[in-house]
Amino acid sequence: MEWSIKEYMYITSKTNTENISKGLDIQTNYTKHIQKKIAMLCLLTVLLFAVGLVGLSLGGSSYTVRESWEALRGGLSFSNSDVVNTRHNIIWKLRVPRVMMAIIGGAGLAFSGVVMQTILKNPLASPFTLGISSAASFGAALAIIMRTGFLGIFDITLPYDYLITGNAFTFSLICTMIIYGLTKLQKVSSETIILLGVAMMNLFSAATSFLQYLGDPDELASLTYWMFGSLSKVTWSKLHITCLLVIPIILLIYRRAWDLNSLMLGEESAKSTGINVERLRLTCFILTSLVTAVVVSFLGPIGFIGLVAPHLGRILFGGDHRFLIPASSLLGALLLLLADTIARTLLAPVVIPVGIITSFVGVPLLIYLMMRRRTEHW
Repeated sequence: MEWSIKEYMYITSKTNTENISKGLDIQTNYTKHIQKKIAMLCLLTVLLFAVGLVGLSLGGSSYTVRESWEALRGGLSFSNSDVVNTRHNIIWKLRVPRVMMAIIGGAGLAFSGVVMQTILKNPLASPFTLGISSAASFGAALAIIMRTGFLGIFDITLPYDYLITGNAFTFSLICTMIIYGLTKLQKVSSETIILLGVAMMNLFSAATSFLQYLGDPDELASLTYWMFGSLSKVTWSKLHITCLLVIPIILLIYRRAWDLNSLMLGEESAKSTGINVERLRLTCFILTSLVTAVVVSFLGPIGFIGLVAPHLGRILFGGDHRFLIPASSLLGALLLLLADTIARTLLAPVVIPVGIITSFVGVPLLIYLMMRRRTEHW
């Protein structure tokens, strides 16, 4: 059957109209999808701010949220009232750095977890399973029990508190370099890297146990408290160091969000778009290990944040790293802040080490996430 020119033009115009309409529908749905993700991120930010205010209010001396907000707005300028001065001192000198460190530390651990899981394509990857936290614990044990730094370089230059931090940081990086060096000797799979991390974790755990065997009761008590993970010794100087290292690294890797999305589709797909996969993995692995080393060296080995928050982020936001990285960071900050608030109020005025709370909360939450985990998240 032959069509007339008018019939052909009518069918063609109708088809083009339908295609344009479908394209507009796809664009509209995509825009709504992006707006939904942005709204969820804004909601998480507001929730984090609200929990932060509650965290500033609760503790050995409790205040109302309004009083905490007034103290926060007032900055470091005090009035003539002794009561107001005391409240300002408690909030600004003790609680503000603690709450801020909980936010930065939780965000850093969660960020490290989500990037490690992506570059290794393994849902078990985290600062703990790669042995970085165990290496930090060994460094702290060396400082607490043997009163020495790595090769003696910290013995004179750092006070005792920073000797522990410097040792933990140094051995975290040593663990990272060992794993990377072993992977460079022979091309290995992501599963092998995880196994190497587990081997390093057991090695440094055994070394820490040996030092514990040599220590006296006071030293063992100090080491045990450090290994619980705590925010009690946070100061403004430690907070400044953490912020200066953690925040720029998060922003730097976030710029590679599209590259990480491509890597999740497979190495061949990523290489076809011009991505240097090996360089991307190396850069991300070293930078995330640096973030973990900084956080763990100041706070101790706080578990499950780097494992639970990324999985929760994938369930709520999917695998797009443009949203997954900030979402996981916000969720990690929220989880650690909630855990610290519970630790300070559960048996007040006694403060429970926050690492104990994160383990109690993290284990059932991780089991729940694994039971309902859908295959499309990976």
